[in-house]
Amino acid sequence: MAAEYDEMEDQEQGAGLRSFWTGTITFGLVTVPVTLFAANRPRGVALKMTDEEGTPIARRYVCAKDGKDLTADDIVRGYEIEKGKFVVVTDEELEAIEPRKSREIDLRLFVDENEIDPMYFERAYFLVPTGGTNKAYRLLAEVMERTKRAAVATFVMRAKEYLVAILAENGILRAETLRFHDEIRKPEDVGLPEKVKPKPASVKKFEEAIARRSGKVDFSEFLDEGAQRLEKLVEKKRRAGEGLVQASAESTRDEDEGGEVVDLLAVLTRSLQGSGSSGGTKQAAKKAPARKAPARKVPARKKAPAKKGSAKKRTTTAAKKKKSA
Repeated sequence: MAAEYDEMEDQEQGAGLRSFWTGTITFGLVTVPVTLFAANRPRGVALKMTDEEGTPIARRYVCAKDGKDLTADDIVRGYEIEKGKFVVVTDEELEAIEPRKSREIDLRLFVDENEIDPMYFERAYFLVPTGGTNKAYRLLAEVMERTKRAAVATFVMRAKEYLVAILAENGILRAETLRFHDEIRKPEDVGLPEKVKPKPASVKKFEEAIARRSGKVDFSEFLDEGAQRLEKLVEKKRRAGEGLVQASAESTRDEDEGGEVVDLLAVLTRSLQGSGSSGGTKQAAKKAPARKAPARKVPARKKAPAKKGSAKKRTTTAAKKKKSA
């Protein structure tokens, strides 16, 4: 609850690929130690907001009523029950309702992988085997892939509980975080027309049109052309010496911290080449040190009011440094 999903995406913006969760997959007496890597990556060409001299714009909180700057001690969190009306929630109350901390992905149910509607899929992660043996990992991936089964599971990461589907492909386990049922809209919610039976001639016409364009997809052919155009524009201006600005060292010295670069393929290869036994028995998993929770906790989807009644917080333009070329 204290950690927002966006924070995980922020962690992936750094210089290298980093694992950010280590634990075990469990079902029955079987325990499979794994670590989690993001399977998606940001494109990395977003523009950063600066002033005309290239100094990054800072973010600050101000009171919407009197424009006064606010510090962390001036801000509380609230759940908006009506427009402009909040119920204040304290840090201690948020901590009390956090899910129980755990390092386990609890496989609750195995289902046909086609039973999971793609609308529920949110974000993909690779599960990499760790520990002294990976035999249980190999067996689980092989059986799930052969039987075309997916596992529905829950786990806690950074004080928030997630619903996930575990799938197997090419001997590798993948976790897809799932949206909860109340996050999925129904067709009637968006005003779709009622289903009507089309005329046979119209059906045949569309079948022929689809057949002419049917084939195998190669996603390497589909690139972000907008991002490429932006990169070309930046490179063209750089070569011509146009629009170049240099921020002061003081404004950028704390922004270039990055994680260790990790070759995910090498990690998987090393892990799957390990030796050991006890495929169906309980294995010892190395526990990762618990991450320290953020000092302040924000309930999802709601903004917090400032102290002393009607004061609300407003955020000026925020920006994160991203390379444009």
